[in-house]
Amino acid sequence: MSRPYNFIDIFAGCGGLSEGFKKHGKYNMLAAVEWEKPQVLNLINRLETKWGILDAKKRVMRFDIQRTNELFEGWTDDKEYGSHPGLDKMINSNQLDLIIGGPPCQAYSVAGRIRDVNGMRDDYRNYLFESYLKIVNRYRPKLFVFENVPGMLSAKPGGILVTDLIKKQINDIGYEISEDLRGSAQIDLTDYGVPQKRKRVIIVGIRKDKHLDAQSLLKNFYKAILPAFKEETRTVKDAISDLPKLCPLDYDKIINTKKFSHQFNSSVPNHSPRFHNRRDISTFELLAKDIETGNNLYVSTESLKQLYTKLTGRTSNIHKYHVLRWDKPSNTIPAHLYKDGLRHIHPDSTQARSITVREAARLQTFDDDYIFISSAGDNYKMIGNAVPPQFSEKLALSLDILLDSLRNDYIPDTVTALTN
Repeated sequence: MSRPYNFIDIFAGCGGLSEGFKKHGKYNMLAAVEWEKPQVLNLINRLETKWGILDAKKRVMRFDIQRTNELFEGWTDDKEYGSHPGLDKMINSNQLDLIIGGPPCQAYSVAGRIRDVNGMRDDYRNYLFESYLKIVNRYRPKLFVFENVPGMLSAKPGGILVTDLIKKQINDIGYEISEDLRGSAQIDLTDYGVPQKRKRVIIVGIRKDKHLDAQSLLKNFYKAILPAFKEETRTVKDAISDLPKLCPLDYDKIINTKKFSHQFNSSVPNHSPRFHNRRDISTFELLAKDIETGNNLYVSTESLKQLYTKLTGRTSNIHKYHVLRWDKPSNTIPAHLYKDGLRHIHPDSTQARSITVREAARLQTFDDDYIFISSAGDNYKMIGNAVPPQFSEKLALSLDILLDSLRNDYIPDTVTALTN
């Protein structure tokens, strides 16, 4: 049996992307890099408690990726990040097969560009891919995976398409990516068993000296290998209907200075509703019951905007409310959930609340044994920013086939993808 494929995870978050690779069993994570502390603590906890990685505190490196020389060679007594021997020491003499990751997506998101007065053109996050590619160039893996939002395909930091910048820099360091990113690399994760409307750009890069016809191999990857792992659409009902009900209390309770508006159930970790005021509870009940009864008075954007104005006296250019539908995938689970859950209202009118951390995690396909250990706000944020593990496992299976083809210099077909 050949050795496991060694990989590192950049912009690792709480580990949604790497989770699928660890599940597959043919991959060995040498290190992960992430700068936000709650995400780092959760990833370390997951590696220790689920995967038995005893040196997880060393493997998960909390650091600013833009300080690339220190990231490679180590840093000492940093006020924010402490000390670490660096990525070179973590990889050591091991052959690195794969780098995975995706820089923060806010600067590439269409929604972010609409909200920002300058269209996010000056946002430093537009250029974090340059730091990512410095890591690729230093360690020269056979493959890399660059994950982001579809908005990156139209983003123009500095007036230049970010995809043109990426293609040029990737070519300059000796890698090839698909010539048709818009046509091939936009992946609908709903097709892969994720009960959520979520599209992502998955850019796979191949080192030029590893295959005689990288473009044909990439075309085959997007057209045959990855699609071989599609499955039937899963719904909100499939994902969360078996969780304990959490209905409103007749009056607010205060326990240890914390206010509760709903019942809580300790049998399922992270399944505690956030506090809602009485107006919101009534609104959630009204909107969910409107769908349950088939009246559908509040399903259009305009009717929801009018309702918001009637209830709050304020106006909004977008509708603030959305009730999940039992028989459909959820709308996208975003990091914005850490602020409020108005666009992720539970479909059961008797519960009259927004979704819990566990429900968000279920819709993102995290297993129930992934216990999130930070504040509810931080938990919502890291879940919303994560790659769904259900998809990342299928990606890992697909890349296993791709790595094997690089080892033996052949182009696999659909049959190979289905039978391996």
